[in-house]
Amino acid sequence: MLIIGAGLGGLSTGVYAQLNGYRSRVLEMHEIPGGCCTAWERGDYTLDACVSWLLGSGPGNEMHQIWLELGALQGKEVRHFDVFNVVRDTDGRAVYFYSDPDRLQAHLTGISPADARHIKGFCDNLRSFRKALAVYPFLKPVGLMGRVERMRMLAGFLPYFNAVRKTISVLMRDYSEKFQSPLLRRAFNYVLYERHPNFPVLPTHFQMASHANLSAGVPEGGSLGLARSIEERYVRLGGEVSYNTKVEEVLIEGDTAVGVRLSDGTELRADIVVAACDGPTTMRSLLKGRDLGKEYERLYTDTIEKPGMVFPGYVTLFLGLKREFPEADPCTTYLLDDATAERLTGIRHSSINVQFRNRHYPELSPPGTSVVYATYFCDIAPWRALDDGPEQRTRRRGGEELHTLPVKHGRGYYAAKHQVRDTLVEFLEERFPGLSESIAVRDVSTPLTQVRYTGNFDGTVLGWQPFVESGETLEELIKKYGPGVPGLGNFYQSGVWATTGGLIRAAAAGRHVMQFVCRDDGKEFTASVDTHGPLPTHRVIPVGPRVPGPAAQAAGGGVASVPVPPKLVPQKEESR
Repeated sequence: MLIIGAGLGGLSTGVYAQLNGYRSRVLEMHEIPGGCCTAWERGDYTLDACVSWLLGSGPGNEMHQIWLELGALQGKEVRHFDVFNVVRDTDGRAVYFYSDPDRLQAHLTGISPADARHIKGFCDNLRSFRKALAVYPFLKPVGLMGRVERMRMLAGFLPYFNAVRKTISVLMRDYSEKFQSPLLRRAFNYVLYERHPNFPVLPTHFQMASHANLSAGVPEGGSLGLARSIEERYVRLGGEVSYNTKVEEVLIEGDTAVGVRLSDGTELRADIVVAACDGPTTMRSLLKGRDLGKEYERLYTDTIEKPGMVFPGYVTLFLGLKREFPEADPCTTYLLDDATAERLTGIRHSSINVQFRNRHYPELSPPGTSVVYATYFCDIAPWRALDDGPEQRTRRRGGEELHTLPVKHGRGYYAAKHQVRDTLVEFLEERFPGLSESIAVRDVSTPLTQVRYTGNFDGTVLGWQPFVESGETLEELIKKYGPGVPGLGNFYQSGVWATTGGLIRAAAAGRHVMQFVCRDDGKEFTASVDTHGPLPTHRVIPVGPRVPGPAAQAAGGGVASVPVPPKLVPQKEESR
C-alpha cells in the first residue's frame, strides 16, 4: 500500500494498515511529518502552529480510543484550561466562556440578568451534550454500519434528542440575536475563536462539552510532537516513511490504481493507493483527467468554487518574547474596529485570536519567556493579487529533491506582511505595555505559506466545511461509494478531504479508510491500543476571574491540578 501524505490522515491510515497486516509506505513531499499539524523553530523558540484544543484528548468517548490506538498521547501530560475562550469587545469588556455550564451560567447572567432565560437554555443544552459525548460514534463509519448498528446508534442519542434538534437547526448567528445584551450578541459568534457564519449552535456545544469533560486539552510537546508520536507508532509497527518525495501521478491501468509516479520520474507499484493529501490536487492533477463521475465532478468543480464551501486559510503572526506576561489570558478573541481590520490583508471578519502559547506549551520556549500566536481567518485572493512568483517549486540540493523551500514573492506581498506584523504588534502593545521592546523573534505566514508547505487548496487548513452543501454532499458520497472514486478500484482517499475538518476527524478517517479496505478485501478489521507508554495524565489550569457557581463552590474554587481516572479500553477492538 502506498499512502500519499504524512499528515495525520496519512499517518493514521498507515498505522491501521500495519495493524491489519498490510505492508505500507507513506510518501511525503516535506521533510517532517504532520502536514498542517506542525511547528518550526526560530532561535530558542518553537512556534507551534496547530493544536489549540484536541478533541478526544481525555477519556469517556470514542475519540480518545483512536488517539490511544495511534500512540498519540501515551506518556504525555494533557493540559486543560477552565475557560474555553475569552471574547473581548472593542471597548475592552470581556466574556469568559467557561466550559463548566454552572460557572458559565453564573458569569453570563452576571453580565446580562435580562438574558437569564436564554442563558439557562444554552447551558442546559451544554449539560446534555456533556453526557451525549459518550455515545457519539467515531470508531466506525456510518456507511459500514448495518441496520441494527444504526438503530443502536440512534437509540443512544434518544435521551439527548431535544438538545441535538434544537442546536443543529439554528445558526449561531441567528441564535445570538436573541440576546438582549449587545455584548453577548457579538461574543457568542466567536466562541470557537473565529466567526463561522454557516455553523449552527451544535458545534459550539460539542467543543465546549468536550472541553468541560477534560477531553479537549493540549498535549505536551505540541502539534509536531503529536505527529511525531504517531509516526513513531507507525514505524514501530513496520511502516516506512519517505520524505522529500512528491507524487505527481497516480498510475491507473484499466479501472484500477496500480501505483504512483514521483516528481523525479520514478514509478512505484502497489496493490492499493491512498491519497491522504490535498483533495483538489488529487482529483484534478494526480488522477490525470480520470472521469470522476458526475457527483464527484460537480463537487470538485462547481461546488468547491462557491463561497463558504471550504474553510478559509489563516494569517499567523508569531512573536517570541524575552519576558513573561502573566496578566495575559491564554486565549482571547479580540473584536476589532474597522480602522484596524482594514490594515489586515484578506481578513474575513473583524477579529483576531491571540494566544500566549507558552501557557499551552511551556516546554517549547525558554523559561521566563512568552510566545504569542495571533491569527485571523483570511481569503487567499488578496495575497495572490500581490504575488508575482510561483507558489511552490521543486529544487535540487545536495542531489536530493526538495519541494517546500521558500519561493520569491512580489514586493507588495512582503509589504503587506510587514503591515500585518506592525499592525498586530501595535495592537498588542496597547494592551500589554512593554511587549514590543521584548520581541526576540517575529514570524508571519499567510495562506500562500500553507500552499507552499502542504499544497492545500487556497491555503485551507481544515478542508471541507460541515453543515453546508460541500460537507453534506461528501458525507452522502462516502456512504454511497466509500472513500474513493466511483469505478476506480484499489484507490481510496483519507484525511480532511475524506471528511469535514479537524484533527480527530483526520485521524478517524485513517481508521475508517482501512475498515473499507478490509471490507473490500474480505478481511476482518482489527485495532489495538498502543501499550508502548503509559496513559496520559491531565492537569487543569485556572484562567481569569473566579466565578462562584455551584460547581466552583463544590470544588472549593479553582482547581490547579486534577487527575482524570483512566478509562481502560479493549486491547483489541473488532469491526462492529
